[in-house]
Amino acid sequence: MNDPWVALERDADPAERARALHRAHEAFTAGGRPEGPVRPVVADSWRRSARARVCPDGAACVELDEDELAAHRDGHPLAAVMPVVRELMGAYASDGEHLVAVCDAHGRLLWVEGHPATLRRADRMNFVAGARWAESAAGTNAPGTAIAVDRPVQVFTAEHFRRPVQAWTCAAAPVHDPRTGRLLGAVDITGGDRLAHPHSLAFVQAVARAAESHLALLGPAPAAGDRGWLSALGRDEAVLVAGGRRTRLSRRHSEILVVLAHHPGGLGGEELLAALYEDESVTPVTLRAELSRLRGLLGPGVLRSRPYRLAVPVDTDFGAVRRKLGSGAVAAALGGYAGPLLPGSCAPAVRRARERLAGDLRAALIARGDPALLADWAHSAWGEDDLEVWRSLAACAPAALLAPVRARLTALDAELGAGATRLQRPRP
Repeated sequence: MNDPWVALERDADPAERARALHRAHEAFTAGGRPEGPVRPVVADSWRRSARARVCPDGAACVELDEDELAAHRDGHPLAAVMPVVRELMGAYASDGEHLVAVCDAHGRLLWVEGHPATLRRADRMNFVAGARWAESAAGTNAPGTAIAVDRPVQVFTAEHFRRPVQAWTCAAAPVHDPRTGRLLGAVDITGGDRLAHPHSLAFVQAVARAAESHLALLGPAPAAGDRGWLSALGRDEAVLVAGGRRTRLSRRHSEILVVLAHHPGGLGGEELLAALYEDESVTPVTLRAELSRLRGLLGPGVLRSRPYRLAVPVDTDFGAVRRKLGSGAVAAALGGYAGPLLPGSCAPAVRRARERLAGDLRAALIARGDPALLADWAHSAWGEDDLEVWRSLAACAPAALLAPVRARLTALDAELGAGATRLQRPRP
């Protein structure tokens, strides 16, 4: 297959591939190993779904009632691009008896529109506005998996992790804030086997890019002296927007800017060295070389020395979350939290900042006791094993959502017990 993100090669027989995928899915759910013609992106998604304890025969949960959905839509950035999405996809969906869906970054469907008969069919599997279709909650599906891997993807019939969804085919592409690069959600088209074509994936990707372009037009034009913006949550390579330029940074350069953003007054060479490197054998020469490369990348006037500091004011996504927490806006803080701060970084200062921000946010969520907010954390990649949050969710979840929460809590308790047993087991 030329493109691993496209479900079928041009000469593939859809019916034959669907049968092979059904056999592979049954083998996976029975033995935990994908067999047959399963694309790597799908096999990886099945493994994540299994780790999240998604039931292959379950149904998506509707988490937002009408009032909550209306409020969430009104305040969401993607509301501004819905006219563009409808203009580009509406006739295509209606003529092909497909559905158009737009979800937020947590996989909650905000809009589901299209052919009336198809809408009625989709309603039977809770593919409706207000339902959560994140991969960790609903298994492999195009909008949920596109968010999980942050790129466009097709999902064909039995590639879906849940059996009730395997009559469908879908294609989805993520949508980002054009200024900060933050993931806002995804746009999806869902329907029958005819969507298992490279054109449908290219089409939905083009719609996502058009949505981002529209958001860029709605935002203020960059001007000289504007503040910079650093995005470092949920990504190992931060993005800096400054002076009208958008720069994706290496991991080490990301760590340097995160540390300097935490210290606007600047740091001396020894302080910065200790903040970045666990290995005491790293020399100041190594650090100066990295800073020289970073200065060349960013251009003149951004990075200064003696002490090392940022010469332009830079706002950050992690700073925004911190400010919202400080003002008590817990829901807004969670909405801006795209994941742990530089999750792969071992730099001492970054690790401390990452743990402090995540710890303060989860403590605020637990104290608030809002089941929707707790579910957002628990169903995320970083919260799926958070025993304390799952316990808090079990204590306040509505009756309709309690069974899967208790099942996940039981599994986590069992895993914790098994881990303790292994630790206590005497060495041979």
